[in-house]
Amino acid sequence: MKDQTKIIAALLVGAAAGAAVGLLLAPESGSELREDIADYVNDLLEKTKDKAQITADDIKEYGNTLVDRAKTKLNGVVGAVSDYKNEAEAAASDAVDSAKASVKSTANDVNSSVQNA
Repeated sequence: MKDQTKIIAALLVGAAAGAAVGLLLAPESGSELREDIADYVNDLLEKTKDKAQITADDIKEYGNTLVDRAKTKLNGVVGAVSDYKNEAEAAASDAVDSAKASVKSTANDVNSSVQNA
């Protein structure tokens, strides 16, 4: 973007210089020439302000788009982590239940052995 800005600035300066030279060589009186130069410079400034505003708006819109994309990706990652957490909790709960059942079965077997002896 910096190269494009430099090119546009060079074109604007060149156009202004060309117009100023053309006005200086025109067969008009000094006051008319000054008015013409002032009008041209004011028009040039107005166009430059408009282009700068358009560029600023485009940059702002691009920034907002990037923020929206980042939010969407973050929400996706948070959702995936939440799903993984739920799956891990369920697996841990199943493992605990299985261990409890195994311990209870072993305790019952030992109790039966003790009672039969």
